[in-house]
Amino acid sequence: MSFDTGARLKAEREARKLSQRQLAAAAGVTAAMISMIEQNRTSPSIATMKKILSGLNIPLSAFFAEDTAPEPKWHFTREELREITPKGDDGSAGVRFFQVGRPGASALMILYETYEPGADTGPDVYSHEAEEGGIVISGQILVTVGAETRHLQAGDAYLFNSRQPHRFRNPGPESCIVVSACTPPTF
Repeated sequence: MSFDTGARLKAEREARKLSQRQLAAAAGVTAAMISMIEQNRTSPSIATMKKILSGLNIPLSAFFAEDTAPEPKWHFTREELREITPKGDDGSAGVRFFQVGRPGASALMILYETYEPGADTGPDVYSHEAEEGGIVISGQILVTVGAETRHLQAGDAYLFNSRQPHRFRNPGPESCIVVSACTPPTF
């Protein structure tokens, strides 16, 4: 069973008694964009989805989380990592995020990220209230923070204040894997 982004967005918006226009204004997107997402007629980029969810005050990980009973754990198999990836049609479709642990269960969010060749977190930079860092495990990634872009390869790392606008893009011919951490969890 696949996740219904449109139905979930509509339910969250209506639970807060917001019109599409009100949410659009709060998120800095168009009401038409909200409508198209709710009808599953378009898939937003990660950056756009984060903007919209910030208008609802919902972290991305919580939005895509399954409603399951909490299970205290400190170890996780690959199969237990939770995919929290919005499906985009703007290049972000080749980006996948897998979270370690249950959303909201920790003050630290750890992600296993994959970027297919040419994949991008979206055409727009985004920011959020946190600090984040990561290590490139394989492949290569272009990381833009503010006005600066760096080409990182396997073994290279980054650490920055996430309030600075940022973006990730894989320019390489092979997949890129990054393991990252963010505190507080805002994704």
